[in-house]
Amino acid sequence: MDKIPILKIGHFLMVAIQVDLYDRLALNLEADLVQAVSKTGAKGVLIDISSVSIVDSFMGRILGNIAGMSKVLDADTVIVGMQPAVAITLVELGLPLRGVQTALNVEKGMELLQKKIKIIDEEEAFDDDSTLQ
Repeated sequence: MDKIPILKIGHFLMVAIQVDLYDRLALNLEADLVQAVSKTGAKGVLIDISSVSIVDSFMGRILGNIAGMSKVLDADTVIVGMQPAVAITLVELGLPLRGVQTALNVEKGMELLQKKIKIIDEEEAFDDDSTLQ
């Protein structure tokens, strides 16, 4: 059975989709990624779809599901490398991927996730300071 590798980079998980996702592989990726978020306590998920040239409604729903499930587990999702044709198709299918952040490439996606972590850390530090009194 094919699997898409999930890499842990600091507080984040990264997936680079390099093949066309058929339904079973997409469902396995969804389950594996959500399990990895839970197991590692990752604060962010970066999904690189720069090699994906076609997205159907099922794949769009899987990406949205991954983002939603990850958010429930306290991890933000950023999708990077979306080709213009894929973006057009998602909008035409009525799948704007609400709640999913996007970035042009992996570097910008990581910066976005790191900013989110920094903001969360600062808020937690502020909350900790306020409880000392």
